Amino acid sequence: MRTINTRDFSRATRSTSRQINRLILLNLVRELQPISRADLARRMAVGRGMVTTLVKELLAEGAVYEGALADVPRGRRPKMLHVRTRDRLVVAIDIRFSRTYVLLSDFGGNEMALESFATIFNPDQLLDELAIRVRRLLRTRATGGHCEGIGMVVPGMVDRRGRVLNAPQLGWRDVQIRSGLAERTGLPVHVENSGAACALAHIWLGPGEGGNGVRDFVYVTVSDGVGTGVVVNGELVRGHGHTAGEFGHIPIGPDGPRCVCGAQGCLEAHTSNLATVARYVGHEQSPAVAPPLFPQDGITMDDVIVRAGAGDERARAALTETGRYLGLGLAAIVNALNPAQIVIGGEITGAWDLVEPAIRAEIARRALTREAAGTPVVPEPAGSLPRLRGAIALVAAPVYAAPEVG
Repeated sequence: MRTINTRDFSRATRSTSRQINRLILLNLVRELQPISRADLARRMAVGRGMVTTLVKELLAEGAVYEGALADVPRGRRPKMLHVRTRDRLVVAIDIRFSRTYVLLSDFGGNEMALESFATIFNPDQLLDELAIRVRRLLRTRATGGHCEGIGMVVPGMVDRRGRVLNAPQLGWRDVQIRSGLAERTGLPVHVENSGAACALAHIWLGPGEGGNGVRDFVYVTVSDGVGTGVVVNGELVRGHGHTAGEFGHIPIGPDGPRCVCGAQGCLEAHTSNLATVARYVGHEQSPAVAPPLFPQDGITMDDVIVRAGAGDERARAALTETGRYLGLGLAAIVNALNPAQIVIGGEITGAWDLVEPAIRAEIARRALTREAAGTPVVPEPAGSLPRLRGAIALVAAPVYAAPEVG
């Protein structure tokens, strides 16, 4: 149970229960659309009059719309309700060490345009480039729609004010990027850590609430770095300083390779895309040193996965070893948090047949109970763009989220 913070609270008013009912109705429409008013009344166990009033308000606000008439065995054919998403647009930005991606989508996560460019490490220059691309996308591809905001995902720790506290891959400390992009574009900007954003996407844009009803899970994104989002009872755990979930920097080997954070043997240093490619090409340097060499090698994580699928034993061995190290890190998460499920996102899911056995073996070896050893580890579909979907969720989710009371 959650205690009431008597130093920081929102007092319930007469309108509180009404607002909660509106949000319940809106979320029912979102999850079950198309749905009739009668079905909504039955699911909410309230009278038709209340539903009619709430629907009128949501129609007036443009949150829902009426679709086609439904076929029914008898009686008046009801107009079915849908959540309005197509003309409500979001610009999603995913900043990585290697590349930065910019996506235009609607509120439902449907892609309208996607482009990318080599990441610029100077924050002001990067924001200038992003502003140019955002304005061009909205001018050329957003015909008939209204952009509700920008969601931006970064590989580092972010506070509530949109300030990047520490992003080792980018070399950023105490960099304010939210206000800079908002000033350049005139749009609301939301900034979040990559792991947390992916967890939000799994809750709000995944297959059903919280990923098929699972409300306690950990999302691990493995890309140029490793990010983690922890969800408890359907709510993202943020921590005292808004930096919870940095499992990518837990040590799994004190004598391991040097990480970009400056420590040795971090989970990220063993399992990131950079680490896997370094392992495959035979560089002795750690991922913290090796990235500048990769463009010369011309090898990417996708290349390693393709070569492994074609029978390249060195590629298969590199991926299997990444799976083993990832299993070590996931075992620590299982023992520390006991989640109902762990979700894995990122390019590595394209080689799931190779990495899953190694992951499962390490969890089984190190989990403290038989039940914990069986914790489901579920891959996101390859190519599902979870970080960009997380950026979309930063803008879309607050529309549907419950108000904080108490």
